[in-house]
Amino acid sequence: MLDLRNCDLDNLNSVTKYPSIPTYHSLDPRNGGLLDERVPFAGPVIGTEKVDGTNARIITLPDGSYLLGSREELLYAKGDLIGNPALGIVAELRSVADALPVPAADRIEVRFLEVYGGKVTGASKNYTGEKRVGHRLFDAIHLTDYEALLAQPRATLSDWRESGNQPFLSEEELQKLATADGLDLTPRLFTLDAADLPNTLTETQAFLTTHLPHTLSGLDDTATGAPEGIVLRTPTRTTIAKARFADYTRTLRRKR
Repeated sequence: MLDLRNCDLDNLNSVTKYPSIPTYHSLDPRNGGLLDERVPFAGPVIGTEKVDGTNARIITLPDGSYLLGSREELLYAKGDLIGNPALGIVAELRSVADALPVPAADRIEVRFLEVYGGKVTGASKNYTGEKRVGHRLFDAIHLTDYEALLAQPRATLSDWRESGNQPFLSEEELQKLATADGLDLTPRLFTLDAADLPNTLTETQAFLTTHLPHTLSGLDDTATGAPEGIVLRTPTRTTIAKARFADYTRTLRRKR
């Protein structure tokens, strides 16, 4: 069983980081705009709201301990007297982590949540006018055979992660996990066939407006309600991409 005191925390941090997600239309490396090329989908596609906050992790270990982290670094371990206050992640998620079940002995569980509102980002006003803070579960992985994995060189682990090898839960499994944990998922907007996805930049901008005219993740009635975008994903999460309002607005303004 993993002993947190003797574990290579840098390696644990690496294998549990959330990977980069491509944009639905490719980003132009020259100016950050969008190109016509897009991520190909097949079969059913689930659309979820992309919440504008900060990426956070709860890493639960089979010895009953847990770690909290931002996207890039670990911030707190169960029982610490002092935690890194960055972005309010520890303050928001410590009680959540305390209530989670201990994983089976053969695995490490990682829950990825968006912490938002308060003063987390400049977009917080879209979700709250009263500085409230909230969190939403949006993905999870279960790492088995973790001892062999953590023994790999750090560069190998980074390549492993960014190559899409993390064992993410399927949509059905994620729904069951959220229910068992009592956690709210990022809002599910639709399930449609890949053939019904938009093709062009203009079509995608209209698609976003149609399916998400206002955020569904507001924390109080005084929020301005502007949404960030939509994440598209297959039920097995084999294919995933994000489409943000700001990217399409900026690119189409340039084209005009």
